Amino acid sequence: MTIQFNIPTNLTLLRIALIPLLAVVFYLPWQYSNFACTLIFLLAGFTDWLDGYLARKMKLETPFGAFLDPVADKLMVTIILVLIVQQQGTPYLAIPAAIIIGREITIAFLREWMAEIGQRAQVKVSQLGKWKTSAQMLAIGMLLYRDDLFGLPINLMGYGLLYIAAVLTLWSMISYLSAALAVIKQE
Repeated sequence: MTIQFNIPTNLTLLRIALIPLLAVVFYLPWQYSNFACTLIFLLAGFTDWLDGYLARKMKLETPFGAFLDPVADKLMVTIILVLIVQQQGTPYLAIPAAIIIGREITIAFLREWMAEIGQRAQVKVSQLGKWKTSAQMLAIGMLLYRDDLFGLPINLMGYGLLYIAAVLTLWSMISYLSAALAVIKQE
């Protein structure tokens, strides 16, 4: 099997390349580093949307792209959550971040195992997973930005959304595990 590099795959690779850039900017002793990190994160989010859109629209979906896209997403989320927890250093962030990271690892391995037994469709992305991702990405963007905006407590709002994302994370994980258990019981 050859790996095909096309526009969607290159956008996914760009998203992965943005991770170390975001990490470097995150630690810069610069007054606007939080704003720059938020912009990098928004750019990464846009490439995530665009690569999927182009892959479907231009019929450029490939097995390598299907593998790489969720890897890029999980790397981005995990690394940024670790950076944010390290920076703000509170269990109120560490607990939902640990839930989210733990779920990502669990579901990644569950999907791999389900694919090995030919049951990958049982743990495909659900609407609940999409809601979880939306809350999680919005929370991360707010936590990266941190500063109040137009009188709104952005960092506090990010905390709230991260807790919503953590609840949705647990809910979706239970849903995926239940689907997998149903398959196990049949075998």
